[in-house]
Amino acid sequence: MCAKIVHYTFMISSVFMKPNLLFILTDQQRWDTIHSLNAPWMSTPNLDGLRTRGIAFENAYCPGATCVASRAAIFTGMYAHNTGAWSFQDWAHHRNIVHDLADGGYWCASIGKMHFMPRDAAGGFHERLVVENPSGTTNWGGNGDDAWGKYLAFHGRRRENNRQKTDPDWLKKFQCAPWQDEEHLHSDAFVANSARAWLRNHHDTGGAEPWFLEVGFPGPHEPWDPPQRWVDHYVQSDNLPTPIGWDDDLSEKPPQQKAHQQFFANCEAESRINMPEATLKDVRRMRAHNYAKISYLDELIGNVLGEAEDLGMLENTWIVFSSDHGDQLGDRRLPYKWLMYENVVRVPLLIVPPPGKTVPSETKDLVSLIDLAPTFLELAGLPISTRYEGRSLKPYLEGKRPESPRQAVFCEDNTQIMMRRADGMKLVHYLDGTPGELYDLNTDPEERHNHWADSEKRIPLEHELLQWLARRVYANAATRCNPGNETHFPGWRWAPTGGPELLGPGLQSYIPIPEA
Repeated sequence: MCAKIVHYTFMISSVFMKPNLLFILTDQQRWDTIHSLNAPWMSTPNLDGLRTRGIAFENAYCPGATCVASRAAIFTGMYAHNTGAWSFQDWAHHRNIVHDLADGGYWCASIGKMHFMPRDAAGGFHERLVVENPSGTTNWGGNGDDAWGKYLAFHGRRRENNRQKTDPDWLKKFQCAPWQDEEHLHSDAFVANSARAWLRNHHDTGGAEPWFLEVGFPGPHEPWDPPQRWVDHYVQSDNLPTPIGWDDDLSEKPPQQKAHQQFFANCEAESRINMPEATLKDVRRMRAHNYAKISYLDELIGNVLGEAEDLGMLENTWIVFSSDHGDQLGDRRLPYKWLMYENVVRVPLLIVPPPGKTVPSETKDLVSLIDLAPTFLELAGLPISTRYEGRSLKPYLEGKRPESPRQAVFCEDNTQIMMRRADGMKLVHYLDGTPGELYDLNTDPEERHNHWADSEKRIPLEHELLQWLARRVYANAATRCNPGNETHFPGWRWAPTGGPELLGPGLQSYIPIPEA
């Protein structure tokens, strides 16, 4: 009888043991920067290892084209039109995936960059070690320096601010600034070492509850400051890809693109970069430094994963790796992000199961990072609130392609809304009425030819985008009117699903409208 009881207890604990969740998020990393995913010029053995053990979502897109807009959507599970976070607006007051995981019994920690607005908000985490952009001003956020800045000060160093003013050669460097100090002082190394320390501490003193750990690396966001040893690896390479559309004068593109180029050529910030005057040699150097920083990140990610493995903390852990958005890296002589080109909105996404579990190696279906919140919740065995606008990716992890895979992904940032369809058609709508962008990625994968003037192709896509936007606004009205209690609406008269009536009975809940 005792043996049976012991066996029964073991089976119950195995079946109901919630997995740990490790979310590694880099900042501003293009989709085409992992060696094993068609980037032979890259050195990324640790990310290649994750790709070998997990599933690669080869057509993953971000929900925002800049850091705050994308992260707000990823963690709240809602698009900018529902959170108000189109750019650098506050978003930490919204309920997010961390609150739901914490309420579901998870111990939640964040090490590194989250880009909450305001900066130091708890955001549902039990623990936060706040690290922001390396070039962020010392007092950004109003609460003194972040943890990395204080670490620098402890070691007698100071955070670099406004080098466009202090370094007379800054504009000639095009954001290339190899790290010259001890490597443990680098912001990305600080995040990796802090994550390793958290793993050790939690292993020794943590409770029995499952954990969710977000490791947010500031890199490869500019300035591109990898150790010189990695720079040397790439500057000697002769197979780095050349920029797309180098001779494009942007005359067929919306005027916002030329304005974007000119803004960063003249802004009074450390991000100032004069792309109109850049040469191909300058861009090649930029790319070498960016790739070097990604390889350095790969090395640091390997250190974090190695620490977790040595501690036995990967035995029941799902690993998710991605980046909040990409980077132009000089394509069309344009800097950074903000715009809706593929190399900005398409991102790497790898999901790796615990040891002993297998997943398919890849899928080419369209997915969005807004799908991660419901995916985390389903992996954790927790209910998915109706406020989440994405779709769980768990069917892919089980080898079951959804019966109705996504037909489109969407991205919102500043005054732009992008729709990228599964059939290769891509529309970018500018909210100020400026003629936008329309591309056929099947025949024009580099987005050189803007077909906005083709009304026969454009108008049906505009109607589809309008339908999507209106449905999403309606579906999430409850969150805006009744925040924190999205599943219970006494007396609300939702229109019944599938019927012609405009008003339904006083319902306690409603059936969520699925996304495209």
